[in-house]
Amino acid sequence: MKQFTFNTPEQTKELGQIIASGLRAGDVLVLNGDLGAGKTTFTKGLAKGLGIDEVIKSPTFTIIREYQGGRLPLYHMDVYRLENGGAEDLGLDEYFDGDGVSVVEWAQFAADELPADYLALTFTRTDQDNQRKVQLDPHGEHFTSLVEAL
Repeated sequence: MKQFTFNTPEQTKELGQIIASGLRAGDVLVLNGDLGAGKTTFTKGLAKGLGIDEVIKSPTFTIIREYQGGRLPLYHMDVYRLENGGAEDLGLDEYFDGDGVSVVEWAQFAADELPADYLALTFTRTDQDNQRKVQLDPHGEHFTSLVEAL
């Protein structure tokens, strides 16, 4: 487990870019944190690090947004609206076992669908303007190595 403190959104994006360089097809990242804590900002950096030029938007209303054109496709998911169930009907395993990187916000609502290996990132706002703490909790050997290299 590692923790970072960032004072600007740009630093949060940079973490996404750095992590993107070590990702491979089928990798799953789980983003936890309150609204406005930096999850989508991080995902914007991740997309940039994967070479995706599209504008990254929160998938709150669509549940899943797919982005192509980079080194790997990016599947950005927000499963908050599934708090009363339904995750098993989305076919998330096809994304998790697919050719891209899956980023899942509010993953507690799809916990039974997650693979055994994933990287959990928890974003927390502090009392200082724009400051965020990001805790990385790797699950599996690949993610443990990735986090240790940061």
